[in-house]
Amino acid sequence: MWKLAPLGCLLLASVHAEVAAVNGVKMDYEVHGQGQPVVLLHGGMHGIQSSFAQQIAPLALGHKVIAIEQMGHGHTSDVPGRALSYEAMVEDTAALLAKLGIANAVLIGWSDGGQIALRLAFTHPELVRRVVASGVGLGAAPAVVKELGVPKDFPKLAVDMFPQGFAEYHRISPDGPAHWAVIAQKGHKMWTKPSWGFDIADLAKIKRPVLIVAGDRDFVSIEESARIYRAIPGAKLFILPGTGHSTFQDRPNWFNPVLLDFLNQK
Repeated sequence: MWKLAPLGCLLLASVHAEVAAVNGVKMDYEVHGQGQPVVLLHGGMHGIQSSFAQQIAPLALGHKVIAIEQMGHGHTSDVPGRALSYEAMVEDTAALLAKLGIANAVLIGWSDGGQIALRLAFTHPELVRRVVASGVGLGAAPAVVKELGVPKDFPKLAVDMFPQGFAEYHRISPDGPAHWAVIAQKGHKMWTKPSWGFDIADLAKIKRPVLIVAGDRDFVSIEESARIYRAIPGAKLFILPGTGHSTFQDRPNWFNPVLLDFLNQK
């Protein structure tokens, strides 16, 4: 099932890819491996591969990995007239997992996916066994809003902000490369709301083991990551030195052993 690549990376010999209709969205997902379910939740303007290319194979050696692509991301088509929102993506994900009969799963989320993972933990706890969330903030900071630019410029700016996601989208999106501008505008509108984060009090409702991960050079400050970590009973915090927002992509040699250890704890 697995083979060793020249660079020492594990490559998947076969991928079980499916599409499920939930809440008016035809969601694309992949299934790798067997065992305890692990759900991968990608970042905004990214899909499965540009978010988790270095994690899927190691995780699938001992787990059933379900990697989901949200509306307008990766292989999943956009829905005309439907806004991007964390609340909707949470409910889409919950509906998909229910449809697949997945419960008591480990949720691993990066950036927007981390938002979804934490929200699922306090809105649909029956689906969740553990949570790993990296690059998660509490709301749109003024500096981040300024970096995102004005809406008319954002699709162009987003090409440089998300180069891996942009290349992946152009290669695989069923909506075609030109639709990048549409989904980028939807992302901009979601991220620049005065407050898109969850209430810090909601985090105290989480009764599952949680690992909060942060790069010490992320635009999400360590202080903000620490606030999230402290709000969740019994949570753990892992800070990656010399690392920005792209923790999964840039530091797999450091991060993957910690990730696997957390998943395998009793």
